[in-house]
Amino acid sequence: MLTLAIETSCDDTSIAVVEKPNKVLSNVVQSQIDTHLKYGGVVPEIASRMHIDAIEICLKEALLRADKTLEDIDLISVTQGPGLIGSLLVGVSFAKALGVATGIPVVGVNHMKGHIASNYISNPDLKPPYIALVVSGGHTYIIDVVDYDEFHKIGETKDDATGESFDKVARVMGIGYPGGAELEKLAKDGEDVLDFPRVYLSKDSFDFSFSGLKTAVINYINTENMKGNPIKREDVARSFQEAVIDVIVDKVIRAAKMKNRKTIAISGGVSNNKAIRDSIQKAGEEFQIKVLTPEAKYTGDNAAMIGVAGFIQYEKYGESPIDFVADPNMGL
Repeated sequence: MLTLAIETSCDDTSIAVVEKPNKVLSNVVQSQIDTHLKYGGVVPEIASRMHIDAIEICLKEALLRADKTLEDIDLISVTQGPGLIGSLLVGVSFAKALGVATGIPVVGVNHMKGHIASNYISNPDLKPPYIALVVSGGHTYIIDVVDYDEFHKIGETKDDATGESFDKVARVMGIGYPGGAELEKLAKDGEDVLDFPRVYLSKDSFDFSFSGLKTAVINYINTENMKGNPIKREDVARSFQEAVIDVIVDKVIRAAKMKNRKTIAISGGVSNNKAIRDSIQKAGEEFQIKVLTPEAKYTGDNAAMIGVAGFIQYEKYGESPIDFVADPNMGL
């Protein structure tokens, strides 16, 4: 069984061809980063217009790379939400039109479930139950994956997501957008010498709050600049990153122990951060918990993960009704 998967939740246009359950035949991703760079972040209106320009090109390329035609496709999987409404509308409208024109069933897929499913591509032996940690530009979740289609949310961000915090701090430091990867590089040459806050909310909470940490870093930079003191950006980056890591490691390990799960599967663009991965891995080893991550090409937004999640959803619930709509606030 083959699915044509479509992902347009933010600023990456992606189309993939995936063979059930998790064999990726093609995965085309067209990024808009260079366009949004000059604005310091994603501009929703520009993002949706660029999806319109790119989506048919990505479709042709995905089919070409997979050596398939639309006649070979059995299912269309498309990101339904959450995300930017304009971007989502492009993908959902394209998928529904394609489904009507070809008679191929269409399934609307939750973007977060897609990120979770990305681990099935790189780690085919992964089976529920396990703890999923989704850390991306717009989301931070700890989820108990009880079965392939059963998810219990344990914790989530109450304000800024992990990746959003990295980007905002990087912008204040003059690194630019997107700054997460560059901030990580700076941190490698710095020391954890600045006492930035670790926000745990409460003793038993599994939720995240990074806005206070972000504000503390920004205030430190502004204060030192006003005093005319030199700022070692490497130390700021390292101290900020360590504060984020300490909170994430504490909460995800506690969640795994509470649910008696022996595996943690990390996904999302921020899971590319080696320091975060290594810290969770080290903590996992201490408690005999296996820690898994997808290949780097499947950590960011991509259609391959939507295809894998689409198979899971279609097998349990069948195709989505023709009147399903893009949902920017879609929950698990």
